[in-house]
Amino acid sequence: MSERKILMIVGDFVEDYEVMVPYQALEAFGFKVDTVCPDKKPGETVITAVHDFEGFQTYTEKPGHKFQVNADLYSVVLEHYDGLFVPGGRAPEYLRLNQKVLEIVKAFFAAKKPVAAICHGLQILAAAKVLQGTECTGYPACAPEIELAGGKYKQVPATDAIVHGNLVSSPAWPGHQSLLKEFVKLLGVEIVHRKKGVA
Repeated sequence: MSERKILMIVGDFVEDYEVMVPYQALEAFGFKVDTVCPDKKPGETVITAVHDFEGFQTYTEKPGHKFQVNADLYSVVLEHYDGLFVPGGRAPEYLRLNQKVLEIVKAFFAAKKPVAAICHGLQILAAAKVLQGTECTGYPACAPEIELAGGKYKQVPATDAIVHGNLVSSPAWPGHQSLLKEFVKLLGVEIVHRKKGVA
């Protein structure tokens, strides 16, 4: 079996959990995850952001870990990838201004390949104009953008995910379990639990 690959679009101040956890989980499932970022070469890093709720009207942001870019955004070939993962954080607000990022997102949707997006990652999908008629979720502050892009925003608990066609979305990192479970289903992965000693 040839190597199965996922493309992940990252940038400075991508949310720490929303990039680290999916990257590690998808690699554990046997996928090769290529991480790309405008103006970053393979081997360079982005800084992540840790978002948390500490009693203010919105989340706080602190610097997180360094996360390595391992592929070149401008060398992406759609046919080499089985799916796309779009994490949240502050990075999507400027990544959506990059035409190559938008072209890549549009290509995945046109090909009906599985796409997972979480939290503010929906800002990139809205800017790429791929949400028309799609029921999805994201961080609540993204609801107006989703709806302006023709999507149907659905508010769900932060632990949940919504699947509509080839897209699975979740409001924030507490939804990783639901998001990743549904994403790997779309990718054709079946997880089977067996009792010890049973073939």
